[in-house]
Amino acid sequence: MTDNDIVSRSQILMRTLIPCLVSLAAIAWSTFPGNTVAANGPCGEQPSDAGADAETALRLHRVDPQSPQGLRELFRPVSEPLPFVSAHRGGARGGFPENCLATFANTLQHTFAIMEIDPRYAKDGTIVIHHDATLERTTTGIGRVRDLTLSELKQLRLKDPDGRVTEFQIPTLDEVLEWACGRTVLVLDQKDVTATDRVKKIAQHKAESYALIIVSSFQDAKACHELNPNVMMEVMIPDRRKAEQFDKLGIPWCNVVAFVGHTPPEDEALYQFIHSRGGSCMIGTSRNLDRKIITGEVLDIRVLERDFEAFLRRGADVIETDIPTLLGPMLRDTQTPSASKNAYLHAP
Repeated sequence: MTDNDIVSRSQILMRTLIPCLVSLAAIAWSTFPGNTVAANGPCGEQPSDAGADAETALRLHRVDPQSPQGLRELFRPVSEPLPFVSAHRGGARGGFPENCLATFANTLQHTFAIMEIDPRYAKDGTIVIHHDATLERTTTGIGRVRDLTLSELKQLRLKDPDGRVTEFQIPTLDEVLEWACGRTVLVLDQKDVTATDRVKKIAQHKAESYALIIVSSFQDAKACHELNPNVMMEVMIPDRRKAEQFDKLGIPWCNVVAFVGHTPPEDEALYQFIHSRGGSCMIGTSRNLDRKIITGEVLDIRVLERDFEAFLRRGADVIETDIPTLLGPMLRDTQTPSASKNAYLHAP
């Protein structure tokens, strides 16, 4: 190895580590009194579990990073896949609607999971959790979410995936952030709530240790990081060109979960590039393998075990899925979590 090779490798190492060290310094700064504002602080007053009472809570597979630094460590890529799945809209199934507190609790009774959810504005400015812009598919209401006040939305009841009406109500983002603390990690998608407004809501609840946001553009990613460097982001990075563009922004990769696609890329160099920078990779199976189970084409998920594992072997660290209660336990049976992650996972 020449002197030039040593210098070059040292430069690459410092370029990767320094932003993360700066980010960790910002985390330490935020722990001093007065530097962060929150209504109740971490895991303060808890809302009703809407079907997940205290006894049930003891049987949850809890994911609890405990601090922003812990959240970064939880997502830090290691030699094996991360020991949880991402529950798309919380993991709806019969009797359990999407984007519902009781559904989140049901998913966590089966497996370790983080929850991808969908914030939207109500007429009065309250942020509620609901995927569609309209109410008909998933509630007893009609019209647009944005045309009803929170009080009016709370009169409705949620429907499960088969269209059956349940006892459950549309939750607010405040309720979900309070409920999730100490139980799971939230991934806040972007519907009509801006990235900066979601970052501000996370800061209000002091939820930087258990909530991240999905950003729709690199511009939003940069703005959010400048607003609060403690907040992690899920960023769409489907190919090497996009990865190299993102790399130039100066955002620490340890703040990033790269969503590489609903059709997982075959380019292993993409996963390797992201991992070399310190970021983790997420893929989605809700539009492909999951459909075979949901439509009944495949009756036993273990028939697809090799297909799911092939995605992970390609370089994915975590799978976003519509069937977390089936996929999570199957993957857990075949994987041994890294010791560095066990501190944040608490089995029932």
